[in-house]
Amino acid sequence: MFLALLGLHAILAAVAPLAARRMGRAVLLLCALAPAATVVAAVVAAAGGAAGQPVRESFGWAPAIGLTVDLRLDGFALLMVALVSGIGVLVFGYAAAYFPQRHDIGRFAGYLTAFAGSMLGLVLADNLLLLYVFWEGTSVTSYLLIGFDDRKGSARAAALHAILVTSAGGLAMLAGFVVLGQVAGTYSLSGLLADPPSGPAVSAGLLLALAGAVTKSAQVPFHMWLPAAMAAPTPVSAYLHSATMVKAGVYLIARLAPAFALVPFWRPVVVTIGVATMIFGGLRALRQDDLKLLLAFGTVSQLGFLVAVLGAGTPQATLAGAALLLAHGLFKASLFMVTGVIDRQTGTRDLRLLSGLGRRMPALAVVGVVAAASMAGLPPLVGFVAKEAVFEAYLHGGMGPVGPLALAGLVVGSILTVAYSARFVRGAFATQAHPSQRCVGSQAPLPSRAFQAPAALLALASLVAGLLPMLIGPLVSSAGSALDPNVEVESLSLWHGLTPALGLSALVVALGAVLVLAGGRVAAVQQRFGGWSGADDAYVATLRGLNRTADRVTGFAQNGSLPVYLSVILLTVVTLSGTALLSGGMFPSPAFAELVLAESLLHLVTCLAVILTAFATLVAGRRLVAVLCLGGVGYGVAVLFVLQGAPDLALTQLLIETLAIVVFVLVLRHLPEEFEPHRWRFGQKTRWLVAGSVGLFVFIFALVASAARTAAPISEGFLARALPEGGGRNIVNVILVDFRGFDTFGEITVLATAALGIIGLVRAVRAGPGTPPQAEGGS
Repeated sequence: MFLALLGLHAILAAVAPLAARRMGRAVLLLCALAPAATVVAAVVAAAGGAAGQPVRESFGWAPAIGLTVDLRLDGFALLMVALVSGIGVLVFGYAAAYFPQRHDIGRFAGYLTAFAGSMLGLVLADNLLLLYVFWEGTSVTSYLLIGFDDRKGSARAAALHAILVTSAGGLAMLAGFVVLGQVAGTYSLSGLLADPPSGPAVSAGLLLALAGAVTKSAQVPFHMWLPAAMAAPTPVSAYLHSATMVKAGVYLIARLAPAFALVPFWRPVVVTIGVATMIFGGLRALRQDDLKLLLAFGTVSQLGFLVAVLGAGTPQATLAGAALLLAHGLFKASLFMVTGVIDRQTGTRDLRLLSGLGRRMPALAVVGVVAAASMAGLPPLVGFVAKEAVFEAYLHGGMGPVGPLALAGLVVGSILTVAYSARFVRGAFATQAHPSQRCVGSQAPLPSRAFQAPAALLALASLVAGLLPMLIGPLVSSAGSALDPNVEVESLSLWHGLTPALGLSALVVALGAVLVLAGGRVAAVQQRFGGWSGADDAYVATLRGLNRTADRVTGFAQNGSLPVYLSVILLTVVTLSGTALLSGGMFPSPAFAELVLAESLLHLVTCLAVILTAFATLVAGRRLVAVLCLGGVGYGVAVLFVLQGAPDLALTQLLIETLAIVVFVLVLRHLPEEFEPHRWRFGQKTRWLVAGSVGLFVFIFALVASAARTAAPISEGFLARALPEGGGRNIVNVILVDFRGFDTFGEITVLATAALGIIGLVRAVRAGPGTPPQAEGGS
């Protein structure tokens, strides 16, 4: 079933550009069928699961190397499917209203559908290597989506930034997966987590896997690709950068944390990264005047929050993290959609230029306020329920000395969250006291209901889930239990009484309000610290350093000298292969003991003629003489074929050599008669040394290879089957026509294509520059 759903995503992604020619932007609604079908299938599969057991599917992809398509839907995967496909349906509908009719809307729909399929495969994959394949699939498709407006330099640069950072982390993660898989003896994700290995190699593998997770989820210091990615269209931001792709790293950390939380470095490193990212992102969000950038840095902050909670690895933190994951997807996707509506209707996202929009669009303002309040963790919204669960998890301890410090950091980050949530609401919908003539909002055209509906549905879901948390309780509890069997299922609640967690929430709101009221002073303090662009500067410096190094290496290695290139290639072959022969005990070969230099005097004479002709080719001073000597080598080989009883090969060799000589002669008409003297930078003796080494190696390798055969040669099968099955006594002809007929057909096709190309070149040359090809017909 899930394989079919992945196939549906692939099919719709492929046909979207063609369907858009007739359907226009409605093609996005067609593509929404893929995530919609996924939601239905996931609900049916989860409801039909026996006693909450995971639903599995497997397909042998490359079983010989242990690579299979193993898909597994457990409680946590179901939660991720709800985010990936559930929010995905709304994003597709939102995009259909967001975009005007444009010629490339089909391409966008195809990219977005392919991304949805890649992300779905990532959260369902139960094989580490398959997970990596889908992981890189999300990187490639997000690159295409971020750079969709490819005429903008900012979009191209943002796409490059994103794929460089996430792909570099992905490669490190792949290395970590290989280490973990080899140590554990399995590449099954569920098998690895059920019986986690230990040791130094496992620690190294976890660090590498963590590198991929923190880059994908924009953790400090790899966070700057996410704000830069805001160059993408708003539907992309609402989907990739709030609900799905950036959650991939969080998803991986959540999977690994319960099994490896006791590894010495895990909890201090992961929780510290998460808390630092939350605080840093919150501080940067307070400085933004662009609503989309404010949400982007807010996303960085919230991703740090998620990493700190789900990375702690305790049962209670795991359960709280699952609730926070769901809450974040609901409110952040809604906020990005609201920002997109504002941008489309007013033409700006600059909060300094927006005024009166709340009065002009009260329904949109209500949606924005509800979603922002959920992000700030205010009751009675789901963000508050999740944040209370997080504070309870950290207050109950079980994390060692990391716990109290991390809790303090989460409180500071939550205070900043309240402040930048208020900044978003006030900047987007408030009426400025002294609006300038450039301010817009009070006269902006009203958006359609269809345009506002997806954001409103998500905000409504945040409200309902907060008021009635028992509705999402089973989903969150099954997700937590799937991550850690030790999770004690607790019902989420809006009111737990007067608890320390409630006291921390009240403190967060109060201090957040103080920050809002002291906004001017906070801004002045932040200005003293400069632009905080260290991550951007480091990225630019790294790119420049790589380009500079590449230029120098290329200038040395690719200096335009063909002899140097050939020498490097040939010496590499001789060195590596010769070392393998010597170290493998394959030399000297038994073939030397039975070596026969020549079977007859005619063989000896022919071989000597070939050697002398080859040497003459080297010392010839005239080009024509060298070509004729080279042809003599080929003719000598043809004579050897005849002596060995292979006249058909000899005929082929004669034809090829004759054709080659003719082509050489035609080319030599345009070249000087004699070779130009050329002094090689490494000296003539070095050239002779390289040539001699290669010749000696080829001779020895041929003998060793011929004596290394252990299985019966395939030629015996050809000999036995040529006449009864091929109906021919010429074995070579039977091989070409019957046994390897498709290969022969392909070779004929290549030759025919080359012949047509040559004819076209000849006709173009005969026609002369500037002469149309059809004008040549009468000549």
